[in-house]
Amino acid sequence: MTDLQPLLSRLALLPGMEAGAPRLVILLSQLGDFDSLEYAQALVPVLPQLDRVGIQVLAIAIGDGAGADRFCAFTGFPRERLQVEADASLHRALGCSPGLQLPGGPWPALFLMCAGIGSPGTLAEVVRGYTGDRRAPQCFDDEAVVETGVLPAFPAALFQRAGGRGFQRPFELATVRLRNMNEVLRHWRTYVPDDRFITQRGGTFLLAADNSPLYVHRDRGILGFSATMHRPLAFLDPWLQADAAA
Repeated sequence: MTDLQPLLSRLALLPGMEAGAPRLVILLSQLGDFDSLEYAQALVPVLPQLDRVGIQVLAIAIGDGAGADRFCAFTGFPRERLQVEADASLHRALGCSPGLQLPGGPWPALFLMCAGIGSPGTLAEVVRGYTGDRRAPQCFDDEAVVETGVLPAFPAALFQRAGGRGFQRPFELATVRLRNMNEVLRHWRTYVPDDRFITQRGGTFLLAADNSPLYVHRDRGILGFSATMHRPLAFLDPWLQADAAA
């Protein structure tokens, strides 16, 4: 429990996050980190279910208010559930990985992490985005029109024709990531006001009403915000399934 004390102290000061109910706290990395956008996008559809089962949700990211506003407008994540930190002090206090550290600064380290060096699982996850995954749900409704800001808009039905339906088809997740990348790179300084923390990783902390940890995951590398990336929120299955059965 001692390693969670900085988090518990912080939560005690936040209205609506008092003890007495389960709490899901997501330590996102930089707001402009692709993991942060993808994690928020996974959470948004299940927030009503988490509300119904009484799990309070808070995300804490590295950035500033302007970045948080744009992040929430793009992902649909509720702004009132997102707090921002100017640096990685809270992340480090909670034992989250700082990522690869090199004398040359954060940018060379980030490029190496994107290549899988000092970032376990990154390359496999990149490949999964292109090859598809029958264990994962499909990313786009077949009736949708996909706009990435990079490629011409196209019907999502093309994924069905190329690979089927009811699972993540080839290139489908890679398309989501391309759209996210375009958003971040076009507004880099809004999302990332300080480059010093671009390698910092985040973590997930699900706390019981008595503050005991029910689930903890600390990211080890880029595209590793969950232990089960094919179903990032699998750790919430007991609560989500209970809500679905009610």
